[in-house]
Order: sequence, then C-alpha cells, then structure tokens
Amino acid sequence: MASDQTHIVPNPNGGWDSKDTGNSRASKHFDRKADAQDWGRDHSRNIGSEFVIHDKKGVIRQKDSHGNDPCPPRDKR
Repeated sequence: MASDQTHIVPNPNGGWDSKDTGNSRASKHFDRKADAQDWGRDHSRNIGSEFVIHDKKGVIRQKDSHGNDPCPPRDKR
C-alpha cells in the first residue's frame, strides 16, 4: 500500500529525514537537504505519493505530485 505523502523534514538532531505519512520513523536520514530531496523525489515517484519539502522551521515550502494529486487539473475538451 502506498503512502499518501513523502515529506522531507529537518531532524531535531541535525540533518534531514525522508518520512512517509503513517510511519513514525524516517525512511532514510541525510546530512544534506539536497541529498534528501533527490532520494525523496525518486522514492515518491516509485510509490506514487505526493512529495512535500519543508524548510528548517518545518514549514512546507514546496509540493510535487507523483500520482496522488489532491487537486488534479481538469481536462480541456
């Protein structure tokens, strides 16, 4: 079963975590945010989740849908 969202969040002990909704533990930990984003984006595509990137304070800064768009575009006919 795919998670609804994959989040890149700051770890309180330093670095960045990739966490899927519904999981209490991080899927993976990184020292650099760029590395976390690269891995998290691929992971999100693989499981078809929405990809959510947070800043150092935990505020959502960017979202990207990979198969689970809560507001899909309407078809133009």
